[in-house]
Amino acid sequence: MRKVLSGLFTLTIMVLATLSGQQASAAEVNVYSAREENLIKPLLDRFSDETGIRVNLITAGADELTTRMELEGANSPADVLLTVDVGRLWRAKEADLLQSVDSDVLMRQVPSQYRDSDNQWFAASLRSRVIVYDKERVDPSELSTYEALADPKWRGDICVRSSSNIYNQSLVASLVSHNGLDDTQQWAQSLVENFARSPQGGDRDQIAAVAIGQCQLALVNTYYFAGMINSTMDDQREQASRVAVFWPNQEGRGAHINISGAAVARHAPNRQEAVQLMEYLVSDEAQEWYAETNNEYPVREGVPVSDTLASWGAFKADNLALEQLGIHNAEAVRLMDRAGWR
Repeated sequence: MRKVLSGLFTLTIMVLATLSGQQASAAEVNVYSAREENLIKPLLDRFSDETGIRVNLITAGADELTTRMELEGANSPADVLLTVDVGRLWRAKEADLLQSVDSDVLMRQVPSQYRDSDNQWFAASLRSRVIVYDKERVDPSELSTYEALADPKWRGDICVRSSSNIYNQSLVASLVSHNGLDDTQQWAQSLVENFARSPQGGDRDQIAAVAIGQCQLALVNTYYFAGMINSTMDDQREQASRVAVFWPNQEGRGAHINISGAAVARHAPNRQEAVQLMEYLVSDEAQEWYAETNNEYPVREGVPVSDTLASWGAFKADNLALEQLGIHNAEAVRLMDRAGWR
């Protein structure tokens, strides 16, 4: 009998160990990402290698992902939403698709202006929407602020994306927050009069337009320009070489800042793993990867940036709480429509 009990005890221990191992190996996190796979998967693979947590990655457009989460409802497998621009994170929060996160790591590592006041989303990396100019035709001493782009001296000289683009909406929302609705409406109307062409294409297309002389100035996100500088395509590197960055509003509030960010989905089935992934995104390793590989600015101070970003020099960043960009998004869209910014 003693041998039988001993055997049963040993068998029980083996079964429990096997189950424990199966549970450990089954740890996973489902990520809905609006970022291109090549811009995020290598980092997620590192997370898996370090933690043993498998990452199931689904990539699609930001609006497509949030619509999918709404349709899936409580049965959604989404654990983490990764997307670009705080405007999209704000919309996801307003649609009740996110949940608050209580994490000392995230609270300590992410400055307050780069996270939601209810802790429903957190920045993973930063970018600025800046002015780029034709190095041969524009003296940078002529440039100063976003507001000054409305000056008639730039009539027919500015290229920019459509008003349907979230990056432009957020920039205009920041102006509404700083300057008020009426002043921003007047600014937008004057800016439209300075357009060199009807808004079209993406940020890289605006840079290319400056390079080939269709316009002298453009509004673009920094990481697009950095991507062209480091492109494997000869034509993109050539175009980028003709253009330079100007940091607006350096004598005042600073250059407009936006983010790529992460949030835990409201019905996350793997909440603990989701928070663990978000904490990893603000770790030293991940922040250095964002800076070096994606040419994005780290959320945390003291993390070195890439050589390309360093070559543009230090700049003063607007410290506006980014949730203001979501709060004023609808107003920004309406005033852009009224101004004829299509």
